[in-house]
Amino acid sequence: MLFYDNQFLIIFLNSLNFRFIDSDYMYDVNILVEALPYIKKFHGKTILIKYGGHAMINEEAMASTARDTVLLKYVGMDPIVVHGGGPEISRSMKKLGKKAEFVEGLRITDEETMEIIKMVLVGKISTNIVSQINLHGGKSIGISGKDSELIHAKKSPKKVIINKTTGESKEVDLGFVGEVTCINNDILEMFTSNGYIPVIAPIGLGENGTTLNLNADTAAGEIADSMGAEKLIILTDVPGVLRDPNDPSTLIQRIHIDEIPGLIEEGIITGGMIPKIETCVNAIKGGVKSAHILDGRIPHSILLEIFTKGGIGTMIYG
Repeated sequence: MLFYDNQFLIIFLNSLNFRFIDSDYMYDVNILVEALPYIKKFHGKTILIKYGGHAMINEEAMASTARDTVLLKYVGMDPIVVHGGGPEISRSMKKLGKKAEFVEGLRITDEETMEIIKMVLVGKISTNIVSQINLHGGKSIGISGKDSELIHAKKSPKKVIINKTTGESKEVDLGFVGEVTCINNDILEMFTSNGYIPVIAPIGLGENGTTLNLNADTAAGEIADSMGAEKLIILTDVPGVLRDPNDPSTLIQRIHIDEIPGLIEEGIITGGMIPKIETCVNAIKGGVKSAHILDGRIPHSILLEIFTKGGIGTMIYG
C-alpha cells in the first residue's frame, strides 16, 4: 500500500495541508520527499500511541490526532492506541458526589470509583476515539485490558507515605489499582493483521477476575515493549523536555537514557514528567527502538515527529 494508490496519495498530501497547483506548474513536495525514507523505514512496524492531554479533551485536536493515526495505517504501519482519562474520571466522580483522592499521582480506587472508571474509559472515551478513527477512514475497535484477557495485572502494594513535618510514616492501600504483569499479544496481532487500529482502555484483569485501574502511560509502555514496537509516542500538553519550563526554545530534542538521571538531579526533569520518562526508559530497555514525548496541542504532531528529520518533540533513545 506504499504510494501505489492515487487516492491515498491525495489523502496523505491533504492531511499535511499541501496546496495543489495547476498541473502545468510545480507544487511543493519537499515535505513528502523528506517523509519517504521514514515511510519506507517504518513500513510494517508497530507504533504505540498514548493519547493524552489536549489530544483527548479538545474535539479539533482529537480529530487531527485520529486522522494522523489513520494515515499511519494507510502507509503500512500498525498503530495501536492506549488512552488515559484522569480529568474526565475526576469530573464524573464530582458529578456523582464522590471526591477524588490521590497518593503520589495514583488514584485511590474503591469499588464505586472503579465502576466510574470503567464507565468513563470504556463507555465514553474509547467510544469517542474509535468513532473519530472510523470517521476519518480507518477501521478501529475499542478493547479494555480485561477483554480476551489482554492485560493481566496484580494489585499494587500499599504505599508508604512519610509526613514531611513529623517524619511519621503510614501505609495507604490504593484499592483496585494494579501493575501490569503480562500482555496477551495474540489479540492485538489479530486486529492489526486484519487492518484494525486497536484502542485500549487501561483496565487490567486481576486475580479472580477483579478489575484493576492501571496508569495509562505505564500500560502503553508495557504494551509497546510486549509488541516489539518501533516507537512509543506519548502525547502531552507540553512541547517535550525543556531546560527552562517557561521557554519552549529550550526543548531538548534527543536524550539518551544514560543522561536521564543527571537531568532529574539537575531538576530539568521534574514532577509529572518523571513517570513519563521512566515509562519511556523501561520501554526502550525492553526493546522499543525510541520513545517520543510530543505536544498534542500541535496539529499533526505525530506526523511531524515521525516523517521529518528534525521532529518537534523530545526523543528518548538507548
